[in-house]
Amino acid sequence: MADQSFNDFVPPEMRKFAEQSVQQAKKAFDELMTATQRAVSTFEGHASSAQTAAIELQRKVVGYSERNVAASLEFAQRLLQAKAPDDVMKLHDDYVKAQMQALAEQARDIAQHAAKAAKPAGKGS
Repeated sequence: MADQSFNDFVPPEMRKFAEQSVQQAKKAFDELMTATQRAVSTFEGHASSAQTAAIELQRKVVGYSERNVAASLEFAQRLLQAKAPDDVMKLHDDYVKAQMQALAEQARDIAQHAAKAAKPAGKGS
């Protein structure tokens, strides 16, 4: 009895069934791992895209803020050089029109950027 292996006690059909079950489990595990790796890669791609989009949006906002502050400082400097009330009114009118146009363009650009960033990676980029 000591010379007999465990396999001698297992019928061939049962051994074949066990081997097939192990192979199926291994295949299922390999497929699960492949799917998990794909999901992680996709997530990393989305995270990377989101980070890139956030950084780009941040740069745009900082750039627009710098331009708006510069325009305000220039307006203040021109106001200090105004000679008459009519000059002040004209400067104010020009400043408000220019800033409204700039803000509208900036808002449109930021909205387009946000819409582009909101699209899933690889779709219509």
